[in-house]
Amino acid sequence: MNQPSTLKERILQYAQVHLGAEPDHLWAKFPRYAVLRHSENAKWFAVFLEVPGTRLGLERPESVDILDVKCGPLLAGSLLGIPGILPAYHMNKSNWVNLLLDGSLPEEEIIRLLELSYDLTKPGARRAGGPKAE
Repeated sequence: MNQPSTLKERILQYAQVHLGAEPDHLWAKFPRYAVLRHSENAKWFAVFLEVPGTRLGLERPESVDILDVKCGPLLAGSLLGIPGILPAYHMNKSNWVNLLLDGSLPEEEIIRLLELSYDLTKPGARRAGGPKAE
């Protein structure tokens, strides 16, 4: 496997190697968008997007790579104060957050949150504050 050069490529490679998730490009109009899902239940656990910074409340108009991950409502609220973490774009804002893939958030933290999202959406995972999902 080639050495990935961008943070997005490194995160995608990590997901493929360690989580067994292949990127699924669902929208022909947006070829840089990709969804990562569980192979067992097809649930989304991460979404790679490229959006104008102004749509995220940033002052920069150029497009930025982001990763939406699920984290649950309790953690989402506490994460939003961390530089590089924003309310989710096009996902449920109480359960998902955006991770900026611009270097403002350490790669290790992105991996940790990706793994958490994977765990929260796997078959048999408990919903935050609720009964075990069947």
